[in-house]
Amino acid sequence: MRSAQPGEEAALTELAVRSKGHWGHDAAFLERARPELTVHPEHLDRWIVRVAERDGAPVGFAAVDPEACELEMLFVDPAAIGTGAGRALLRDALDRAREAGLTELVIESDPDAEPFYRSQGAEPVGTRTSWSTGRELPLLRIRT
Repeated sequence: MRSAQPGEEAALTELAVRSKGHWGHDAAFLERARPELTVHPEHLDRWIVRVAERDGAPVGFAAVDPEACELEMLFVDPAAIGTGAGRALLRDALDRAREAGLTELVIESDPDAEPFYRSQGAEPVGTRTSWSTGRELPLLRIRT
């Protein structure tokens, strides 16, 4: 586990798109969702962005916005789903959030990822509409 580095934004964005595609979304949906999946240079300045690696290659990443108390992103490459990378990224994100003084994080979850977050202790608190796709997304809260 390491901090994301400037210049990795495009690779992390593509990892996020591949991860979202794991759930069977078509190419048109993924292009509509791409703006929400894009990692920008300013994210690396404002957020706590951590990368999980296996054999020197990124297999996932998580991003915490400490100002919003929100887990902004958590994506695992499809080949690494089910290997514990997501759990490790979430635990690391919670640790980093706690170190930043946060007691909980809000998670806007993909409906397919909600069971994972709930299995890790997140509780439902409502829904939020995705600004890029218009889907209603589960809104969860997890204590750090």
